[in-house]
Amino acid sequence: MTQKPLVTRPPAPPGAGGIVVTGLRRSFGDVHAVSDMTFSARPGRVTALIGPNGAGKTTLLLMLATLLAPDAGTISVAGHDPVTSPEAVRRVTGWMPDVLGSWNTLSVRRAIRTTALLYGMSAERATERAEELISLVSLDALANAQTRSLSRGQKQRLSLARALVHDPSVLLLDEPASGLDPAARVALRELVRGLARDGRTVLVSSHVLAELEELADDAVFVEAGSTVSAERLARAASAARPWRIRAIGAPDALALALSELQVPRSAVSTIGDSVVVSVTSEDVAADLLAGLVQRGVRVTTFAPAVGDFERTFLDLDREPHAGRPGGGTAAYPAGHDGPRESGDAR
Repeated sequence: MTQKPLVTRPPAPPGAGGIVVTGLRRSFGDVHAVSDMTFSARPGRVTALIGPNGAGKTTLLLMLATLLAPDAGTISVAGHDPVTSPEAVRRVTGWMPDVLGSWNTLSVRRAIRTTALLYGMSAERATERAEELISLVSLDALANAQTRSLSRGQKQRLSLARALVHDPSVLLLDEPASGLDPAARVALRELVRGLARDGRTVLVSSHVLAELEELADDAVFVEAGSTVSAERLARAASAARPWRIRAIGAPDALALALSELQVPRSAVSTIGDSVVVSVTSEDVAADLLAGLVQRGVRVTTFAPAVGDFERTFLDLDREPHAGRPGGGTAAYPAGHDGPRESGDAR
């Protein structure tokens, strides 16, 4: 995808729209897919939905999209209740699931046009909207191709176009970057950021935490069907964090400087041409960098080895939890999609 002009809307006034979830629960028999979720996602911002497989993310998105009814709790999507006013929610919501059927025998252009007609657009406006979106998601060269011939990444772009067809104020994106090449991922990030700047509320679920780090303004962490408490997030934020250091010159000079700065050997490891040091805070990191420079170490790289989202996710994963005794859920490093969620306990 290449960046194209967006079809914009006036910015939302403060407090308007958005997503508000309170005390949400949903079970499938004895499986408690969503047991207690409470959070909000604000207009004009991208909110990341982060958690391991089985945490309840997809079940939550299905409830927001009016495709499942909750057992308990309340949901507001742009001021509408998906249970009592599903049509109103669908009018303002663009839903991009992880996998969306694509009407195999239809062309890309006709698939988007058909979606527009299903939203009640006139034939003329549906045709115009299809052309706008084909350009927006960079499917121009494939506009006349049957959708069954598209790659996974191309189908994702088509799915995004269909989610945007009615110019929604709320976007629910489930693994939107799955199957996209690096250039298309960058373009998707720019597009989604632009959609948020236009005043839309964007909720994105993905296992690619490094991607979310560059995309999202806010994050909601979920685990075992519940949103993670502020207290647990604060503990994770205060945990030691690995920092990556590269320097010009003999490796022994860096090792000696770290020793002089009384950095415990247990807090230091080597990965490739980098030294990784466990640091407890940004203040400590700043002092460490100053100390290295004062000792003549020619530092070329000094940065967190992982992003805030990944660090918090991994720290939460190590911590025992009532719904997950002893910790130990699957954790996927940045850049790894991990297996897709399956079954009802999503």
